[in-house]
Amino acid sequence: MLGARCFNCSILLALTLMITIFQIANCQNGNNSNLPSFARVNGCHFVMNGKRLYLNGFNAYWMMFLAADPSTRVKVTSTFQQASKYCMNIARIWAFSDGGATPLQSSPGSYNEDMFKGLDFVISEAKKYGVYLILSLVNNFEDYGGRPQYVQWARERGQSLKNDDFYTNLVVKQYYKNHAVLTRKNSFTGVMYKDDTTIFSWELMNEARCGSDPSGKKLQQWITEMSAYVKSIDNLHLLEIGLEGFYGESVKSRKQYNPNNVTVGTDFIANNQIPQIDFTTVHMYPEHWLKPNSTDGAQQAFVDRWIQAHTEDCNSVLKKPLIITEFGKSDRLPGYSIEKRNNYLGHVYNAIFISAKAGGSFLGGIFWQLMTQGMENYADGYQVILEESPTTAKVIAEQSRKLHSLSPMK
Repeated sequence: MLGARCFNCSILLALTLMITIFQIANCQNGNNSNLPSFARVNGCHFVMNGKRLYLNGFNAYWMMFLAADPSTRVKVTSTFQQASKYCMNIARIWAFSDGGATPLQSSPGSYNEDMFKGLDFVISEAKKYGVYLILSLVNNFEDYGGRPQYVQWARERGQSLKNDDFYTNLVVKQYYKNHAVLTRKNSFTGVMYKDDTTIFSWELMNEARCGSDPSGKKLQQWITEMSAYVKSIDNLHLLEIGLEGFYGESVKSRKQYNPNNVTVGTDFIANNQIPQIDFTTVHMYPEHWLKPNSTDGAQQAFVDRWIQAHTEDCNSVLKKPLIITEFGKSDRLPGYSIEKRNNYLGHVYNAIFISAKAGGSFLGGIFWQLMTQGMENYADGYQVILEESPTTAKVIAEQSRKLHSLSPMK
């Protein structure tokens, strides 16, 4: 009986492998490595060449830094190869590094050409492997400079400022406007960034917050001004804010969905009602946002409420698409296992698929974060290395296949 059972298991395993290979190949055939046109928004939906577009992808903030060194560029290429193999079609990366030891922008308007060439390379490789890019323009936090560095530059030029004056000070706002990413000409492709169809969207700021102004007025005014400015330079690409999803004062009843009822100076409803903002984003880190030692059940309940609330708002109030642009499971937290990570990814993916299949606004997921082997210095616990995690790769590929089935190539 044992031998027969093993024989039958072998047959099932072979069949499963054949089906998986077929599904991946079918999905890859649907990838358009030329990325010939700009993504558009039609109500709650993304469209490309007249067809609805669904997104499954990854964060890789580190790409520009490794691509700036020709000896480590292979990590970027390898990651895009892996992403393409499992039919992912979008990546979110940093297009900033302000001051510090490895700057893109060493001082206002002064750029490190080697780092810019690294970003050029990332965009050219993404195009080669059929992966769209979301490019974030500045960080809310001090990592890689961010808002604090902009404010410090202004202080060095005689301005007396606090960090949240980033949103109101005329000098600092001009520094932000002068950030020369949109008008960069790619040294590998010869295409200006603002004309490059590889870029899916600009992101105004990673995880924008303004804790000193819980009313949300400062950030609302800044988003209004900067979104109009970006669109005045580039009205071809989509634009999003980079929000985590916290609710604010415009609809007070929705603040109940904020973890621990916290407010951070953002307003998911009001911020995303600004006309120049094309689609909405949320992040999701219940293991950090909820009270310490919160149970798995409490975290899962939060995840479901967070997704449901934002999907409802995008369906009926904002009438714009929604992407979850950061989520994942850290191997540094108690009780972690790859199985738990896979189940978590699968749970979020299922919510996306159910919404997309029903014609809803929740249309894509971008997990944090994808790496390749030999990148221990960048590991933060959330890293997914597909070569080492075949079961996770299978979960990701299955989501790609399911979303692709909703809008197959003709």
